[in-house]
Amino acid sequence: MATFHIPEDYYYTKDHEWAQVDENIVTVGITEYAQLSLGEVVYCELPEEGQKVNQGEPFGVVESVKAVSDLYAPVSGTVIEVNMSLTDDPSVLNDNPMNDGWLIRIEMDSEKELANLMRSPDYKKLVAEAK
Repeated sequence: MATFHIPEDYYYTKDHEWAQVDENIVTVGITEYAQLSLGEVVYCELPEEGQKVNQGEPFGVVESVKAVSDLYAPVSGTVIEVNMSLTDDPSVLNDNPMNDGWLIRIEMDSEKELANLMRSPDYKKLVAEAK
């Protein structure tokens, strides 16, 4: 049984995105569980800087050798930075989805939306039940 790095100070979606919050800036990525479920990621489509995203709605796509999966925004706001290195080399998501493999940074509209996300203990439970 694989163990996953699930940082305590991150937020998580039921769709296996992580969100690291620093004031009103939210860095978003996919969890190690998502990456292992997808298998080898071969393509990543991300939004443009300046694009608005809405909590729970798709903002991009990752494609692996197994499947194509939508990426869901953990919060609503404006995309202020995109990890362009993933467009050139999506394999970074395979090696390090929780750090170098971050996807986008969002300037969050409302901190209240964080209440709709899971914290580490709940996400650990979700992953354990999914196995």
